[in-house]
Amino acid sequence: MKFQLTTNYLEKIIRLIAKKDDNVIRDLLHEVHFADIAELLEELKPEEAAYLIKSLESKITSEALMELDEDDREKILSYLSTKEIAKEIEEMDTDDAADVLAELDDQIQKKVIEIIEDEEHASDIVELLTYDKNTAGALMAKELVQVKETWTIAGCVREMRRQAENITRVHSIYVTDKDGKLKGRLSLKDLLTASVKTHIIDVYIPKVDFVTVTTEDEEVARIMQKYDLEAIPVVDENGILVGRITIDDIVDFIKEEAEKDYQMAAGISQDVEADDSILELTKARLPWLVLGLFGGLGSVYILQGFEEALFNYPILFFFTPLIAAMAGNVGVQSSAIIVQGLANDVVKGSLFYRLLKELGLALINGTILGLLVLFFGFIVDQDFIVSITIAISMLVVIVIAALIGTFVPIILDRKGIDPAIATGPFITTSNDIFGIFLFFYIAKLILGF
Repeated sequence: MKFQLTTNYLEKIIRLIAKKDDNVIRDLLHEVHFADIAELLEELKPEEAAYLIKSLESKITSEALMELDEDDREKILSYLSTKEIAKEIEEMDTDDAADVLAELDDQIQKKVIEIIEDEEHASDIVELLTYDKNTAGALMAKELVQVKETWTIAGCVREMRRQAENITRVHSIYVTDKDGKLKGRLSLKDLLTASVKTHIIDVYIPKVDFVTVTTEDEEVARIMQKYDLEAIPVVDENGILVGRITIDDIVDFIKEEAEKDYQMAAGISQDVEADDSILELTKARLPWLVLGLFGGLGSVYILQGFEEALFNYPILFFFTPLIAAMAGNVGVQSSAIIVQGLANDVVKGSLFYRLLKELGLALINGTILGLLVLFFGFIVDQDFIVSITIAISMLVVIVIAALIGTFVPIILDRKGIDPAIATGPFITTSNDIFGIFLFFYIAKLILGF
């Protein structure tokens, strides 16, 4: 039956926690999926969630903890002792364990690692913590199934059974030489159909996609997406097989990157959540709001420079928001397409060709929108010369905005800066200023004031 976290159910759990009735809690949540337990933990107070974790088996709660948002998990862990945290860590895969420990203070980290009974598990976690954050080394897990090329099928099966005991999912069987260097992979079909006396070297597939520990996480995601991989092996600088990255890790990474890009496009410079403190939210939002403020002040200054135009042709004032809005919208559209293309590695070729293509598109859109402005002017009986001025200005503004929206993200990407920063307030503000200036400058040329 599908789990439903109702108000009554939640209140029942809270009452049981208050009574410290561990047996009833365990019976009630015995067959509940860890993802549903995570949902329950999110609705409880941190101290209540911590008590629930203490009451249940670590095999379940460790999985539930990994489903939580980082901030929620950190709050809950603060109510657990180092021994209790170590108990949860021992049940996690090495990559998840390293992620959790990385969120803790260095002192607590050290104590937790010292308590972990499985020395190999602890050593693997420590190794993962040494890799740079945005690399394959930080993403990978140490758990995998590997066999030597010199083994027979029979020996391989025995060793696989032993290794698989500590692995949640077996995606691939990797083949190495006697020194541990990655040689290829072994298909399940060949494993099942080959004679038990056959040596691995005679049946394994030498062609295998892999990444190194220093490969950037975005490149790992691109490779796995391109070749539709469920898992990819990771080797060190000597070609030694050291871990694997699975599709669930990449999905989480892509989700985090998408959230970050969305926030940047909205003018939020830091990774924040809705329930973060006012200070943290202010620090994340204020820089772009300041940029918008200066952009607005720049627009005011430009308008002051064309005071005579507003005196002679006051109707131009009413079209100023329209011009600014069109400039901002077109710029954001262009930059969003380019940023998406850069993320998917489909923006290739010369910058000149890209700008030329965007120019053609902008001319078509600008011409159509300009004609609609002329039609509007005809309906409201507007002075034709004014309508022409507005239409031409809109065409020019759209072209310039499209070029800026295309050019800026590509340049930022080539300079090693996240192009997502170009979308949203940056493009909008810059195009607002350019749009208003071009509008009145073109109006001055046509109307002659």
